Amino acid sequence: MPGTTGARMTVNGTETPISPCAPHTTALDFLRERGLTGTKEGCAEGECGACSVMVARPGVHKPTDWVAVNACLVPAAALDGQEIVTAEGLATAGEPGTAPTLHPVQEEMAVRGGSQCGYCTPGFVCSMAAEYYRPGRCEHSATATGTAPSADAEHGPNGFDLHALSGNLCRCTGYRPIRDAAFAVGAPADDDPLARRRELPPPAPVTTEYARDGKVFLRKSTLAETLRVLRERPDAVVVAGSTDWGVEVNIRARRADCVIAIDRLPELRELRVESDHIEIGAALTLTEIERRLDGDVPLLAELFPQFASRLIRNGATLGGNLGTGSPIGDSAPVLLALDASLVLTDAEGERVVPLADYFTGYRQSVRRPGELIRAVRVPLPLAPVTALHKIAKRRFDDISSVAVAFALDIEDGLVRTARIGLGGVAATPIRSLATEAALEGKPWSARTAEAAARVLRGEGTPMSDHRASALYRSAMLGQSLLKLHAQTTEAVSS
Repeated sequence: MPGTTGARMTVNGTETPISPCAPHTTALDFLRERGLTGTKEGCAEGECGACSVMVARPGVHKPTDWVAVNACLVPAAALDGQEIVTAEGLATAGEPGTAPTLHPVQEEMAVRGGSQCGYCTPGFVCSMAAEYYRPGRCEHSATATGTAPSADAEHGPNGFDLHALSGNLCRCTGYRPIRDAAFAVGAPADDDPLARRRELPPPAPVTTEYARDGKVFLRKSTLAETLRVLRERPDAVVVAGSTDWGVEVNIRARRADCVIAIDRLPELRELRVESDHIEIGAALTLTEIERRLDGDVPLLAELFPQFASRLIRNGATLGGNLGTGSPIGDSAPVLLALDASLVLTDAEGERVVPLADYFTGYRQSVRRPGELIRAVRVPLPLAPVTALHKIAKRRFDDISSVAVAFALDIEDGLVRTARIGLGGVAATPIRSLATEAALEGKPWSARTAEAAARVLRGEGTPMSDHRASALYRSAMLGQSLLKLHAQTTEAVSS
């Protein structure tokens, strides 16, 4: 990574110094202070998308992908050396004295009435533009193939995935015209500068040491350097996508003396498929994992659309989700069902810990000071029968009341192995060991499922809170197993 003499980012094609903002200043505030007020604050928690901007990131199918992120969560210092585009940067400047030419996404939003009060519009436009530039979007669309539009209400005839807007909120309830605009955009023109930008490499990671008023934001070039700093500063806050830490900064006004970014470390961004396991780098975003695996791990494929929103998944990582130790983090139940292990590393070396042994208490784990999650290992072969049942008040972009993940190996009508991960029913995510024992070696029958469901209802120590009562959580545990049996029986009979 090349070093930097002064932290700066490229905003709408113009290199802009980050100084004099504080290390905790969000990209949202940084942009608004420089007159780019299309970027709005609606919630400061990454739940409304009014702050959405596009960032040039390493691509999955092209050298560069345009990725929409929540500017309200990302520290401006974390964008040192990177390239971003706001809603103001999408339009093409005209001749002096003439109005700029609207971007195709902006044009469709305007002509189809997709902007009402207008507060959310720039965020919608940036999220929509990121999907507009997604490689392969138009390849199988009705426009490209001449076939009839898909009956799926969440995917347009132009290949537009409406989940790209799942993190954007319109309080005027103008979703129909916004959807119409999304489903109307065509393919980028050959001379579209942002489309052509995808063919070039993304900005290289830079070494960052941004200090002000006694606080410092650091990004080192290698894992070894990062671990040495962590050994010297075990109190440092480690961030990747900042989807959790950003909320702490905004809502709880937390300030850290030292923040260390690990999201661009190459050692934490590998995805390898070995003969006996898949190793997923802890700093790969959920979107990157989803697109690289492309459904090869069905249980993870089922998780991704239910994990927060696309805006959050564009920044969130498995390492961050597990590192917080939250009992309601949605990745933990799935990875427990997959019998995953974590590769933990510090300046002294590495160790591998089964995820089932990782959590020790509420937001506590076996991870030592100065130790990082380097990767997640999922053993192969995968169990053939898997399912994730996430019980929440909203279908998408919500916190689980209960999450239950299943991975069963059923052969000749017998349950050979069973792995069940639970979230939201104890101080930590847990394996449902008693229920697993009640299933293994038994026929996969209604009687077995009913007996095991009674055991599952007693697993964990569910509590009552504003999301659900303890009784409801217990009932949902048992019901989830009965639902799995019904689903698998129906699949076999059909």
